[in-house]
Amino acid sequence: MHIRDAEDRDLDGITAIYNDAVANTTAIWNETIVDVSNRKTWLAERRRQAYPVLVAVDDADEVIGYASFGDWRAFDGYRHTVEHSVYVRSDRRGGGIGRALMLALIQRARSIGKHVMVAAVEAGNTASIRLHEGLGFARAGTLRQVGAKFGEWLDLAFLQLVLDDRSGPD
Repeated sequence: MHIRDAEDRDLDGITAIYNDAVANTTAIWNETIVDVSNRKTWLAERRRQAYPVLVAVDDADEVIGYASFGDWRAFDGYRHTVEHSVYVRSDRRGGGIGRALMLALIQRARSIGKHVMVAAVEAGNTASIRLHEGLGFARAGTLRQVGAKFGEWLDLAFLQLVLDDRSGPD
């Protein structure tokens, strides 16, 4: 496995992983399958904002996972905080790919001076919560029944990682 910045040639793999998560999991609280054009627009917007999109690829250079972060909230006061996403292809979950992507993503956030990384995880996704806690994320609270998918209410668990020891912003 190798982790690198996503390129346009990775969009088919990214789209397939995204759509699998939409169709089969509560990792993405969306019910609409997207096309490659949608993910291309998303990738271009991340690049415009100078935020990373990382892919994990296998020896054949096929995308087996991806991760990114972006603004947590749109207001200036939140400029030091990012929220991330990490997804692994369904047949490769549990093998350390998500952890490797997260470590690379955390390093990128630190390198551009971010102070806090936020994770918003479906509260029943114990594997993701354990992954985050293993990387030093602390639970910050749970919002009950704020989402819905597959005919069920979903709870949203928040975790956060303080990325540096600054005593104040800027």
